[in-house]
Formats: sequence, structure tokens, C-alpha cells
Amino acid sequence: MTAADIEAGRRVLRQAAGALELQAEALGEDFARAVDILAAARGRVICTGIGKSGHVARKIAATFASTGAPATFVHANEASHGDLGMISRDDVILALSKSGENRELADVLAYSRRFEIPLIALTAAADSALGRAADVVLALATAEEATGQVNAPTTSTTLQIALGDALAVALLERRGFTAGDFRTFHPGGKLGAMLRTVGDLMHAGGEIPLVGPDAGMAEALLVMTEKRFGCVGVLGPDGRLLGVITDGDLRRHMTGLMDRTASQVMTPGPNKVVAPHQLASEALALMTDPPPSVNVLFVLDAGRPVGILHVHDLLRAGVM
Repeated sequence: MTAADIEAGRRVLRQAAGALELQAEALGEDFARAVDILAAARGRVICTGIGKSGHVARKIAATFASTGAPATFVHANEASHGDLGMISRDDVILALSKSGENRELADVLAYSRRFEIPLIALTAAADSALGRAADVVLALATAEEATGQVNAPTTSTTLQIALGDALAVALLERRGFTAGDFRTFHPGGKLGAMLRTVGDLMHAGGEIPLVGPDAGMAEALLVMTEKRFGCVGVLGPDGRLLGVITDGDLRRHMTGLMDRTASQVMTPGPNKVVAPHQLASEALALMTDPPPSVNVLFVLDAGRPVGILHVHDLLRAGVM
């Protein structure tokens, strides 16, 4: 049955892709109004639903929270047993229901109207109880569930997730949310590491291997050995980085090496440098592309070395 299984999977994915295209085409002023409401909120985005829509609402709340919009999930059933107290007048309610007629949502709808809490509905039925109560209705595109006659939520929940993502991204862009802001909410794991800055990971101060342009190679080699980065930077009189001496430079100048100065051996003006505000992920990319790859980057601020970053620093931080 392998071929049949694969065909079933492809059919579901194609059906979902087609439904998403329909949803994208249908997006209009109601979506912009929903983003206006979310952007104006002084409180949280309260995502609620029941059944499969409830699971999707929980995911959407997590997406909002991770992209700078305070959000939480309130289960529609629990709302009727005390959790309505978690919803304040400063909040916005985002309610999900394909039919819009779930009786479990009745208390949430009544509460939102009583206290004039903005209500955004994600539903396939704009004329349902949920749709009629909402300030804005984001109607799901008309598309059959992938389960056919069984009619279990599949395509509809995909559309709900996509609309939730669309709202979160539009709000993110409206507010000018940056990668640095994103890092604040994701300090752990590989994603958090990739969003750390070079300044967070670099070695600074006396750890930076530096010599003057007139330093003899005996001094330069001593600094290279002591600092253990496999290179040494050459500073000009104004404190700017003139060049870098690496193992390759030593090999190229092996004859008469000890009779030369640092400026005579260095490779002038390294083209692979970073700034302290750049992301660790950017530094990693620069180390490998364009070729040749390097293991060390000098960190410059206005042309002056303020740190040095080794590929092992990225490895220890979990960037790689």
C-alpha cells in the first residue's frame, strides 16, 4: 500500500496548498482592521477556542508571545469556570471556531460584549453566533476538509494556523520588531545562540593579539603564541587595524622572517571583519563565505579593534 499512502499524503498537501492560495486571495480590509485592533491593544492577545481550534489557538498565542505581542491561551470551557477573570478590558480576544456555533464560546462572547473587549473571530461562518458578535471576522476560505466525508478538521485548521501566523507577522512588521527583540524572547537553544551578537561572544581588552607596525617579528610571534588565536593584528598610529599576520603570512615570508617588521609581513586591510552589533549567525556566515574560510575575525568599531572572535567561540555558544 506504499504508493497509495504516498498519493494520499500528496493529495492532502495539495489540497492544503490550494486552500491557502484561496485564503491569500481573499485577504482584505478585514485583515487590516484586525491588525489595527491588535496594534492598539494595551493588554494581551487572548486566544481561545475549543477542540482542534483550541489547540490551534494555543499555538497562535505562543507565536504572538514570541514575536513581541503579549498573549495567552484561555480554554473556552475553563473560561466559564473562572478563567474569564484572566481577561481584562485592555486585552483583545481572538476566538477560533470553524462553525462559530460552539456553545462553549457563549460565555466568552457575552463577556467581551459586556466589557467592550475587542473581539476578532476566525471562522468559516461569518453569520454564525461568533461572527455576529465579533468586531472583525476573518473568514476561512471555503475549502473541503482533507478527510472527505469524515469531515475531521484538517484543511480548516491549516487555514487557522496560517491566518494566525499572518496576523503575528503583520503585527511584528507594523511594530518594527527586530531580530534583537526576538532574541530577548528566545535566550535558549540554537535559535537563541544564532541571535546573540558578536559583542556577546568576542574576546576584548588585553585578550586581543595586537602589535605596532614597527614591531619585530620576534615580538609578533610572541604575541601570537601568548594570545593563542593563530594570528596577530597590526595597529596603525591612529589605532586602526592596518592588517593581520596569520600562519600563511609566516610561511610566505619564511626566508629572512626574523629580520622583518610586522608591517612587512602582514596582509594589509583584512576584508573579513565584523562589528560588535552584528549577529553571531552573520559572523559564522562570513567565516565561510566568500572563500577562503577563516577561523578568526577581528571585531572593529570605526576601524579600531574592540575584540576578536574565534570559530570555537561560536561552537561553545551553540551557534554551530
